Amino acid sequence: MTLNFDPRAKATTLYHGEFRPMFIGGKWVAAQSGDVMQALNPATGEVLATVPRGGAADIDAAVAAARAAFEGPWSKFSPYERQCVLLRIADLFEKHWEELSVSDTLDMGLPITRTLANRRRVIGMLRFYGGMATALHGEAIDNSIPGEIVTFTRREPVGVVGAIIPWNAPTAASIWKIAPALATGCTIVLKPSEDASLTPLLIAKLMQEAGVPDGVVNVVTGTGAEAGARLAEHPDVNKIVFTGSTLTGQAIARAGVTNLKRVSLELGGKSPIIVCRDADIDKAVPVAAMAVFVHSGQICIAGSRLFVAREIHDEFVRRVAEFAGKLRIGHGIEAETEIGPLINARQAGKVEGYIKAGSDEGARLVAGGSRLTGELYDGGNFIAPTVFGAVSDKMTIAREEIFGPVISAMPFDTLDEVVARANATPYGLAAGIFTTNLGTAHKLARRIKAGSVWVNMYHAIDPAVPFGGMKMSGYGREGGIEHLHEYLETKAVWIQTD
Repeated sequence: MTLNFDPRAKATTLYHGEFRPMFIGGKWVAAQSGDVMQALNPATGEVLATVPRGGAADIDAAVAAARAAFEGPWSKFSPYERQCVLLRIADLFEKHWEELSVSDTLDMGLPITRTLANRRRVIGMLRFYGGMATALHGEAIDNSIPGEIVTFTRREPVGVVGAIIPWNAPTAASIWKIAPALATGCTIVLKPSEDASLTPLLIAKLMQEAGVPDGVVNVVTGTGAEAGARLAEHPDVNKIVFTGSTLTGQAIARAGVTNLKRVSLELGGKSPIIVCRDADIDKAVPVAAMAVFVHSGQICIAGSRLFVAREIHDEFVRRVAEFAGKLRIGHGIEAETEIGPLINARQAGKVEGYIKAGSDEGARLVAGGSRLTGELYDGGNFIAPTVFGAVSDKMTIAREEIFGPVISAMPFDTLDEVVARANATPYGLAAGIFTTNLGTAHKLARRIKAGSVWVNMYHAIDPAVPFGGMKMSGYGREGGIEHLHEYLETKAVWIQTD
């Protein structure tokens, strides 16, 4: 991608270690406790800013503001008026996209070329949901009750939504929660990750500028154990939507039982990629590699289990390793960087532990496998893209979600065998298939237990297409009309006319 601006120069205008308040009821406020957290640049370790460490009292205030807005001014907005709000937000995102992209890169490390490339997806989401705001409707139903009785349904907003998002895609994750809430007439309290809170606060500023009424969108920064837990259990939250780890998702589902709130969960994965013997290797190698390495492996749909037909296994793994070795690793703010840092030292240490476990359990290290050091990487959390061969299905690196730049390559002999092995996981989020045989593609896509299956491609996501998991990867869908239904109640109305 050719950049028409200097991201490093723009970065110097964004954050200087200052305090950034959170957004509740249309006001910028500190935590009631006065506590703060540091927002660190994962590439350098420097303090970008400090943000409030919101707790239960701040969540209570945000939910109260969201409830007041839901039952007050926002309830009077027509579908057309909600659409206009979303389209104004989209226009502001167009205007400030470079700033949002630089903020994401500084806050969580993804290379600037990739944060910029999310433009079409994110702004497309805002405009898609804006369009859908005027297309939501119930239906007339012919009933079988004697007499002149008219029956129809209404689709009504569920109410106050609590949204908890991860650090690996602050802009996209924020909009994937906020946009359907606004389209359906809900209000929302957003709790971003403590590791990436700055861009969601910038988004709140744009929401305010776009004319979103006070209390409709609230952003409370804080930890998951404090602010997140309170939001999940809050008795006046009607729906909770969460993207993150399966373990945390289980805790959120349990907390939602308190008032039987609706729960949508997009959780972890251990996604398989299946490379058939007839695959186009030249096209498959970079796609299969970047299915994991695209965000240093820090993405729920990472295709980290690489199943390759035995006839082409050795060549394919060798070429993936060569591809990994040529990737440019560095600070995300540099235009030439292809792979950035991991989010923090804790996550880097966790990934190093998995790499050690792979070697200890007998896997063959083909590429990478080390923490990067030297002047360029001082203060950062950089791990080289790693490829293991000779991996068995029972090894730790083949079973557990690593959330790091690690590929586990394994040969297979038959389609029946690889389907069974690919499905032998508690997860079911995504899968990739590489074949030039359309029949094989259909057979495998039908049999693989995953919410999204890509053939001869990976990572494609569109606002109109539902996305979500099966099994321990969660439930509920984001994207498409199914996503909007997650934010709506269906009311049946009966009218006797005789």
